[in-house]
Amino acid sequence: MRGPRLFICSLLAGAAPAMAADFKINEIVKTYAISGTTGLELYASIGERGPVVGSMGTRTIAHTTFDLKWSRKYEPQADGSCMLASAKPSMTITYTLPKPSSKLSAGMRARWQSFIDGLTRHEKVHGDHMKGMLDRILATTVGQSVPNDPKCRKIRQHLQTPLSEASLEQRRRSAEFDRVEMNDGGNVHRLILALVNG
Repeated sequence: MRGPRLFICSLLAGAAPAMAADFKINEIVKTYAISGTTGLELYASIGERGPVVGSMGTRTIAHTTFDLKWSRKYEPQADGSCMLASAKPSMTITYTLPKPSSKLSAGMRARWQSFIDGLTRHEKVHGDHMKGMLDRILATTVGQSVPNDPKCRKIRQHLQTPLSEASLEQRRRSAEFDRVEMNDGGNVHRLILALVNG
């Protein structure tokens, strides 16, 4: 029996400069409705209704995105340089997960709960990767300075390198995590089999 080919992926909503000590990360869970009362029907509905991501229009089982904004303070120095003195991030991580719209039998409800609990744990790891990216940005940008920049223009371009490196590392970690989890015998693969086959 063959189900839809689905992928769990993490998408970047954006990245920008650096940090201050006191900030909060908001985490939101959104759901999309799926139909069916059996594992196979639910899985097939995920294939039809799951979020569409990427230029190829691939449907996913679930995905995690973030929105990141900054309040930054650049300070011209007496020697003509400019320093990023502080930056306060505002980060929202959104987890999108499937949710059955039909009432399930007791047995199916238990199978679904096991599936969605495992799926949520998977997506939370992607969220942790995003938080790690933010930590890296803060550690590698706040306090940096650029010489001969009295109007604090050059430093903005200078910071693009550590920002890009942090973003690329987050993507790499998430892609490697998905490769292991989605591989035959991997955690997500086992969750799908348990949902469909019982």
